[in-house]
Amino acid sequence: MIRTFLFACILALSVAINSSASAQISIDITKSEIEPTRIAIPEFLRQGAGASPYNKDIADVISADLERSGLFEPLNRSAFVETQTSLDFEPVWQSWRVIDAEVLVSGRVVEQDANTITVEYRLWDVFGNRQLDAARLRTPKENWRRIAHKISDRIYNALTGEKGYFDSRIVYISEDGPKTERRKRLAIMDQDGANQIYLVGGSDLVLTPRFHPNKQRIAFLSYETGRPEVFLMDIATGNRERLGRFDGMTTSPQFSPDGKNLLMTRMVRGNSDVFSYNAASGKLKALTKSPGIDTSPSYSPDGRKIVFNSSRGGKPQIYVMNADGSGVKRISFGSGRYTAPSWSPRGDKIAFTKSEGGKFHIGVMDVDGSNERLLTGSYLDEGPTWSPNGRVLLFTRETRGGQPYVWSVDLTGRNLRKVETGGSASDPAWGPTLK
Repeated sequence: MIRTFLFACILALSVAINSSASAQISIDITKSEIEPTRIAIPEFLRQGAGASPYNKDIADVISADLERSGLFEPLNRSAFVETQTSLDFEPVWQSWRVIDAEVLVSGRVVEQDANTITVEYRLWDVFGNRQLDAARLRTPKENWRRIAHKISDRIYNALTGEKGYFDSRIVYISEDGPKTERRKRLAIMDQDGANQIYLVGGSDLVLTPRFHPNKQRIAFLSYETGRPEVFLMDIATGNRERLGRFDGMTTSPQFSPDGKNLLMTRMVRGNSDVFSYNAASGKLKALTKSPGIDTSPSYSPDGRKIVFNSSRGGKPQIYVMNADGSGVKRISFGSGRYTAPSWSPRGDKIAFTKSEGGKFHIGVMDVDGSNERLLTGSYLDEGPTWSPNGRVLLFTRETRGGQPYVWSVDLTGRNLRKVETGGSASDPAWGPTLK
């Protein structure tokens, strides 16, 4: 089932006609307040009986992707004046200007055979009277959602200059049952909450999944033998291997950017320190030897630095060190307690959890500790994880009743949303964009 859904389909992508001129319309996503771009996304045209309902479904997923980003306002289709009948001619520009559409997406789904469709799409700048992007994508029908996400990524890139993040997946812990007897199962879903699948049986307690940086593999902590052990799972096949048993571990290790090393926290003789582990050689090396609690390490995207939190100064604060453990430097100096730092894949920010004044916050700061900003605040927010493009964060928010859910927020702090997981969920980890 996992093989069929995730990887059995072969996706062929060929770019059709790209705009020869630069876009007149663009979105500055660095602003703290952004007015969403008004975008029209009609149902795609269809050719062949088997092109339906993909023509509508693909347009709907694109619309939902872009709206969820907070940067776009998809317009109600009932307001559309023009009904496009061909993809081979320019739109009637005034028909879209009159409803204040700034951008138009048009497309066509062509049935190639009983199992295959080709999806064509065009992106238009309504006030610039020009085409901004175009593509033709051929895929098995069962892979239609990925086509929609790929088109969303192209639109996002064309209008913001940033890579999209829609064709990606999230691994998390699905939770059910009373808090004292909670069942925790490893699960995976598309970034929009679709196609949720359990990856392990419901009787095994698993915690803190972590994605490989460039492969569809995850590391997770399992108590199936009664003791904590780290496993690596290939999502494509469902095969897994035991990485090892590391006494004193309470969370899964974090991968290095090249995937060759892992960072972990171990409690040894009553003291918590950061260790690195080389998967090929099996060598384990202590990177910190502080009398304080050192935990939650995360690599910089170039692999040269590590951020972690430590109580060596009296209360949890954020520190940065070289990958070999040298050059330790404290970077957070605010009030409150800082935990769970995570380095952005862009390399420019560090996300963290901060508790202060009876509330928990998800925040970000520059890598030198400057420009600290709190994006959220509630009874319990914790464990930030970055989108592949470093513009959105997932985290766990727990209610006062003890029920955890996955939430998202962008770097402006304004686009705060609950992620649909079908029930209680925690410990999200955002994977790389799919190939």
